[in-house]
Amino acid sequence: MHFQIISRRDEISSELQKKMIERLIDAGMALNEESPELVISIGGDGTLLSAFHKYQHRLKETCFVGVHTGHLGFYADWNPEEVDELIDLIIKENFDVIEYPLVETKVICADKTHEFLSLNESTLKMPRGTTLVIDVSLRKGLFERFRGDGICISTPSGSTAYNKSLGGAIIHPSFRAMQLTEIASLNNRVFRTVGSPMVFPDTHFVRITTTTEAPHAVTVDHLHFEIDGIEEIEYRVAKDTIRFARFRPFPFWQRVRESFISN
Repeated sequence: MHFQIISRRDEISSELQKKMIERLIDAGMALNEESPELVISIGGDGTLLSAFHKYQHRLKETCFVGVHTGHLGFYADWNPEEVDELIDLIIKENFDVIEYPLVETKVICADKTHEFLSLNESTLKMPRGTTLVIDVSLRKGLFERFRGDGICISTPSGSTAYNKSLGGAIIHPSFRAMQLTEIASLNNRVFRTVGSPMVFPDTHFVRITTTTEAPHAVTVDHLHFEIDGIEEIEYRVAKDTIRFARFRPFPFWQRVRESFISN
């Protein structure tokens, strides 16, 4: 098996990276940065997000597994003291493949179309804190005119991230769905929005029409872009998925409990 390790590069993560590389190569596996079959993330969720974006061009051929040495390890199944056990299981290639949905963001400009994949979420805001004014259309046409700080479109696994802090629902990743959550919407006698998170199946899409040619701030997970001349943005559940190598059971709701409730 060909593997690659993406590390947070702190002292603990670097030591684990060195140990895993040595043992896996000794077992006959090949370190391959260009076309790995297994990508091992050592760090926090930010490290795994970076690994996902680095290898999003080969999602059908690559599985991911995380070792948690960071602040939040929602995507990580393993702790540093369990690395020897993980190495043995990798050598045996004894794992199941679990797929999580992604969100596709298509930003349509007059001269170019930008396409992105998100593991957690994509957001739309104005870059300097001014009010965002957009038309939100669903399958059958215009749904509402939104005024506020922005919108967040999250995946089921990303529903535990920024979306949760906005008051959105937590969605199990077995659902091929995406969620739209408002960011500080204006609601009064003059301006109204639905004022509630909305969950869409993979047969639906959300189309955003901008009301100004000014630059808009588009985020895709941890990546930030300022894009001029946006005409429309389309969000939908992506055809691609991220594939996790699951070497032992780790139920989603146990993950949620350990991340947010348990000491």
